[in-house]
Amino acid sequence: MNIQPLCPAFGECGGCAYQDIPYEKELERKDAFVKDLLQKNPRVTNGLFEQIVASPKPYHYRNRLDLKFIRTRDERILLGFTPGSGRGIAAVEGCSIAEKSISGFIPELKKRLEQNPVPNYRRANIVIRTGDDAKVLWGGIGKRSCRLNPDDYLWTLLDGKKIFYSLDTFFQANLSILPKLFERISAFDCWQIKPVLYDLYAGVGLFSLALTRQTRKAVLIEESLPSIKLAQHNVGYNRLTHMEIMAGRMEEVLPPLLARDNSTIPKVAIIDPPRAGLSPQALDTMVHAKGFTHLFYLSCNPQALARDLNGFIDHGWKVEKIMPFDFFPKTRHVETLVLLTP
Repeated sequence: MNIQPLCPAFGECGGCAYQDIPYEKELERKDAFVKDLLQKNPRVTNGLFEQIVASPKPYHYRNRLDLKFIRTRDERILLGFTPGSGRGIAAVEGCSIAEKSISGFIPELKKRLEQNPVPNYRRANIVIRTGDDAKVLWGGIGKRSCRLNPDDYLWTLLDGKKIFYSLDTFFQANLSILPKLFERISAFDCWQIKPVLYDLYAGVGLFSLALTRQTRKAVLIEESLPSIKLAQHNVGYNRLTHMEIMAGRMEEVLPPLLARDNSTIPKVAIIDPPRAGLSPQALDTMVHAKGFTHLFYLSCNPQALARDLNGFIDHGWKVEKIMPFDFFPKTRHVETLVLLTP
């Protein structure tokens, strides 16, 4: 059964895929896609999968938009997305999957750019972002325009802690589903003995901060300097004393840390890598890592996840659970959490 898409640009804009079918059907398709892809490995059986977790907000959930900005030869301002064809721009006046505060800001931003033209900029990528307080900030035109002062940081509240992020740092795009994600992660028995958490690809420290009550210490490893700055701010603001932030690439920082760790305290790792998944060097580091009792792998790219899981399985790791989460309703994307044990 087809339904009327909410967005007038649906079919032209290349961002959305499922606005013309009921949300239940979209979830069924994504659930089947993840299963079919991961079960190409015969050691990934059907019994490992949990049912996909729906987003509390199927529309108006994204806290970040990346808009194309084009100033035409006749000085018109266009804001929009890349069309499905991959060429030109699908101009929009709003976005039905963006938070309402962001969607409603798009016409205002266009008006500002028309009234105050920026010299020498004909094309740009504009970042618009919001947080729990619905404050909307933007950047992308002008050098360092995505940097924010600490007083301007955006934030969301999880487990009683404010977690700050900026325009120039990675952060999960769907804030509404984060409580469900951490509720599921926290339900596993690996946290009963309060392990040391190794938060790999830590970003601004989301996992370490949200799981503070379950851990006795957290080691954050991150290579992006803007994210490291925000992670330090988050740790300081929330007055946390049992967190250590390490700057550098995971595959370079983690091995010496584990080599000199003589503690008998159990260790749990969480990896949330970029969309491309683990590099060959990073995968080799993780499959040979010793001392972890559990490893949570969160992926926004099922194809990269399937490749990396094959590497873990080939080196003796066991897949315990596979849990899809619909972080990106009305798009082709799906987030998947996998629990592995050595």
